[in-house]
Amino acid sequence: MQSIVLAGGCFWGMEELFRSRPGVVSTEVGYCGGEMSNPTFYRHDGHAEAVLIEYDEHVTTLDDLLDYYFRIHDPTTLNRQGNDIGTSYRSTIFYQDEVQYEASRSAIHRNQSRWDDPIVTTLEQLERFWPAETEHQSYLQKHPGGYTCHYERS
Repeated sequence: MQSIVLAGGCFWGMEELFRSRPGVVSTEVGYCGGEMSNPTFYRHDGHAEAVLIEYDEHVTTLDDLLDYYFRIHDPTTLNRQGNDIGTSYRSTIFYQDEVQYEASRSAIHRNQSRWDDPIVTTLEQLERFWPAETEHQSYLQKHPGGYTCHYERS
């Protein structure tokens, strides 16, 4: 199994779309990229809402997952997705090693042609993933029709 941590707006919608992708074995929402210890949904200054995606590399590839990531959120809006505004909703790939870093750089370049404006997705080295509270895990499974600003773009 491999894993990647992605942020691109509210973690509920991203998790829901990734969970059904072929090869995705599990998803977990949480917080990344801030300096605060033990962040919570109501207090996670500096952290982005992120999704930890575990996948079977024999079924899907990192490139496939990154290309899908650029289809389900708007990577051209700085610190914003839909109605959600602030650094918590930034577009960031949290890479774990040089392979993920290079794959992420390539994915940004490869997907720029989908967008009229420049991609502002940042690359940050994963320091620590803090799992979100239980009530936020699989949120849209528990609350069908709940809030999301994520959708598949052609």
